[in-house]
Formats: sequence, structure tokens, C-alpha cells
Amino acid sequence: MLSIRWIVVVMLAALSLDLGIAWAEESSRQLSAQAQEECDLGRRAQERSTRLAHFEKSQKLAERAVALDGQLADAHFALFCSLGERSRIDGEKTPAAVFGFVSVMRELDRTLELNPDHLDALSSKGAFLIKLPALLGGDTKKGEEMLRRVIQRDPRSISARLTLAKTYAARGKNAEALTLATDALKFAQADGRADLIPEAEATVSELRSRRPAS
Repeated sequence: MLSIRWIVVVMLAALSLDLGIAWAEESSRQLSAQAQEECDLGRRAQERSTRLAHFEKSQKLAERAVALDGQLADAHFALFCSLGERSRIDGEKTPAAVFGFVSVMRELDRTLELNPDHLDALSSKGAFLIKLPALLGGDTKKGEEMLRRVIQRDPRSISARLTLAKTYAARGKNAEALTLATDALKFAQADGRADLIPEAEATVSELRSRRPAS
């Protein structure tokens, strides 16, 4: 028979393992939240050096989060955010953006594998599907469906509204596009989204200029 001492040792070891797993999960979630915050701060900053510093810090935090818990969707999305923003800091057609595309998409797809209902990831994926040519995996119809799904579940989703507004406008659906863009601008202003307000203002202005004079 097992001695009482041995049973106690086994129970303590199991408890320590459980506590270790729980600590790692909590730490990963904390790191993911910090990484996402840094990425968001970088998006809102104006100076290139400040933006880059935030994105670099975000990437380091996100990589630590993924290392601690590779099954956490938020960790992979934070890494997607930092990698994507850092690679295209000087534009979407620069060598850094082009060569970084594969790793960026890998983190986005991994996020959706782990959590198919991750709204931020769905919004980003929808935008990519609309922007990319078919040869690179683009699918406008599927992208639009994703964005409408995001807006249905989160009516204040600014990026999804702007992307969908531009897509509608390209097809001549100006009235629907203007409604989406106007709401996006309203939400961006209410939330103080300095990174999205200029884009929303420009989109609304462009769509209003297309309206026929009364």
C-alpha cells in the first residue's frame, strides 16, 4: 500500500502542476492584453519613432504570450497586430510589408482557428479577402459576409464599417456606403479613435461629393 507520505507528495505535485498551468494562462492573457494595448497605442501615435516603439514592444509581449500559451487566440491576434502594423509602417507596398505578409496572415489565420468568432480577427480577415486579388486568395463575397457578420454582432465596429462602405461605393451603392461611413465616423469620434477619424472623415467626404445636386 502507498504510504500516507507518498500520497501527500503526489497530491502536492498535482496541485503544483495545476497552479502552474493556471498561472501561465493568466500571465499569457495579461501579456496579450498589454500587447494589444501597445499595438493600439502605436496605431494612434503620430510620430513614426513612437509608433515603431509601440509596435516593437507589442511584438515582444505577444511573442511571450504565445510562448506561454499557444492556444490563446488573443495572443496570436496581438502578434498579428504588431507584426502587421510594424511591417507596413512605411506603407503597404514596401518590401517589409510584402515579405512580412506570410507571417502576418499565419497569425491571423491561427487566431481564427482557435476562436472562429473572434470579431477583430474576422474584421481583419474580411478586409484582406476584399483587398487581395483572387490569385492571392482574395474573395470579395466571403469578405463582405464576414464584415456584415462583425457589424451585426458589434454595431460599433468602425473598421468593418469603413471597409464595407468602400466596397459598396466601388459597386455604386453610394447610399448604403454613406450610411456605413457616417456611422463609422460618429463612433470613431465618440471613442476618440484618432487613428481612424481621418479615414472616416475622408470616406464620408468622398461619398457625399458623389451625391447628385438637388
